[in-house]
Order: sequence, then structure tokens, then C-alpha cells
Amino acid sequence: MLKKWVSSLLGAVVLLAVVLPYAHAEEKESGTIDLTPGARSAILMDVDTGTIIYDKNMDEKLPPASITKVMTMLLIMEALDEGSLQINDKVRTSEYAASMGGSQIFLEPGEEMTVDEMLKGIAMASANDASVAMAEKISGSEEAFVKKMNERARQLGMTNTHFVNSNGLPASDHYTSAHDIAIMSRELMKHEQITKYTGAYQDYLRKDSAKPFWLVNTNKLVRFYEGVDGLKTGYTSEAKFCLSATAKKENFRVVAVVLGEPNTKTRNAEVTKLFDYAFSQYTNHPIVKSGDSLGELKISKGKEHLIPLTAKHQYGILLKRGEVSEGIRHEVQLRTDLKAPVKAGQEIGKIIVYKADQPLKEFPLYSPVNIDKANWWTMMKRTMGHLFFVD
Repeated sequence: MLKKWVSSLLGAVVLLAVVLPYAHAEEKESGTIDLTPGARSAILMDVDTGTIIYDKNMDEKLPPASITKVMTMLLIMEALDEGSLQINDKVRTSEYAASMGGSQIFLEPGEEMTVDEMLKGIAMASANDASVAMAEKISGSEEAFVKKMNERARQLGMTNTHFVNSNGLPASDHYTSAHDIAIMSRELMKHEQITKYTGAYQDYLRKDSAKPFWLVNTNKLVRFYEGVDGLKTGYTSEAKFCLSATAKKENFRVVAVVLGEPNTKTRNAEVTKLFDYAFSQYTNHPIVKSGDSLGELKISKGKEHLIPLTAKHQYGILLKRGEVSEGIRHEVQLRTDLKAPVKAGQEIGKIIVYKADQPLKEFPLYSPVNIDKANWWTMMKRTMGHLFFVD
């Protein structure tokens, strides 16, 4: 009887060993090892799925210093996507923006730079003055821009975040968490063109002037770790040394965040350790590649009746190295009950990933454009077409 019981128990253990690895990888791999002993808080996240591979005190509210600028850059990239801002638009520096202390590109009151140049200053030199200048360009004032930052944080589910300014200079009640930083960093990576700025090691501003300004990226890992192309460093005496970094190898991208490190050497070493762990233990299995067709969206009574959909970025799932990807498939489910008007960013469907018949992961899909309601003349022509012609 005992022999039969032991045999059954061993069988159950083997079954669990076969079934659990995938689910564990998709949900959370917290483990017991401390990869970041010097950090007060840390997280390692897969960008495609949002899976947390490693964390340490990830929800503790802490001052983020200049990592705040990840949200500032996100709102800039979204404004560029919406068309309310153009990359070559001129940005005029106010006296208030020029008065910012700390890291800066020494903007003068009244000086103009393009959005492209301001982004270089923010991403590479961590320019506080350029951050405020861009905040004023987008929202009219930094105060209005900060409201937008907090609203976007709420939309993204950043529950342990409150911003007071656009650049991360010390301020009462200005805080976030490693988890929330990873969330906004992941969102920023949907605009992968930002890495043109965050991934550059050096450049110049005012190159053709009498006083060219040499930019050197504050994130030294872009030079010393293969695949690193962002994102943002931070330091104040209260926050200590902080970093939100991203690296990509083949089609696998991760974000690593450390807060409260004692010095830059430890900060960079521990982020390196997080990257090494991710790339040695995990891989990404692409489901949909950027630019792939996702079908056509039908909009009842819309000015445009059919909207072709393409993937703006890659969708993939996280697998442990050596794990079999056989049997993984996906389907696109688009809503069939949509009526105009539809707003850009409105949820319109989802991608469901299966292994055999078991759902593994869902990715929401959003409308890429505003779809206005058709006028009566368009509706009449469409109705007449249906009466006399076969679709």
C-alpha cells in the first residue's frame, strides 16, 4: 500500500513539473535569489507580456528623481503620434524653463530648439530645462502637463505614483514605485523610435553655433552592455542612484528598474545582473510581428466602414529556455458591435494566445484612429449600394 502511495505521489510531482513551468513564466517568476542586494527596490519585466520575472519591494513608494522623465517622454511620443506635435516644431524656452537647476542643456530664455533637439537633451543629458520647455509646449504650462502625467499614470494602472513636476527635481509628494516605472517604461517602448534618443551614447546640440554642446548619455550601459538602448537614469540625495533600463536581444526585450542604489557602479552592475539573468533563463516566442495584418474592423454608421488593422509593435509570449513552443497558436477577436463614433485608443478587440486549447495570454487591441459618424448622404449612398449591388 505504501509503495502504491509513493508511486502516485511521484506521478503527481512529475505532472506538476510538466504543467507548471509555462504558467509560472507567464505569471511571475519571483524566485528566492536576491539579484539586487544594493537596491532598495527593483523589478525585471518582459516588455511583450508585462510578466514580472523578478522583483524586490516593487510597490514601495519612492522618489524617482529623473526617471520621472520616462512619463514626460511618453507624453511627447504620444503627442507626436496624435499629430498635435511635429518633430521639427520649434519650442521656445520660457524664463521659468530656463531657470531649472540640476542637469540641463543651459537653455536661455527665448531660445528655440526643435522637438527633436529637446528630446536629445531630455533622453541623453537628462535636461530639466528641456523637460519643462516641452511640458509648456504640449500643455501650455508645466502644471497642466503634470495633470496630464497623473491622468496617464492612472490610465496605465500606476497605483503608487503621484507626479508634482515634469523632470523629477526634489518635491514633496512626488513619488512612484519600481513596478509603476516598469509599467510606464513598457508603454514607452511601444514607441520604439524613442531609442533613437535613449540609445545614443553621444551627440551635439547647437552644433553649428559658436558654443556647441556635447551630449553624453547618462546611461553608460548603452555603450557597455550589448542590446541596451535606453531608458533613463536618476539621482538626487534622497532618491540615491536609480535606473530604468531596457535591453533587447533578438526579439526579446526586457525592462529592469532599480531604485535607491548606493552608487553608479553598483546600480549598473545590478542592472547588468538582471539582464544576464533574463537572457540566460528566458526567451520570447513571437505571436504577431510589428506590421502584421490583424484583419479589418467593421464600424456601423462610421465615416469609414472598414478600417484595416496592423500591429504597431510585436506581440509575443515569455518562455523558459528549452521550453517547447509546439502547439502555441493565436486568434484575433474583433468586436462586431462597434458603432461610430469610435475614439483612437478605444478597445476594439483582443489577441488570444492558446497552447492546445488552453488560453495562455490575452492582448487588448485599440483603435488606431478616430472614426467619425457618417453623415446622412454617406449613409444613403451606402444603403443604396446594398440595395442594388452584391457585397
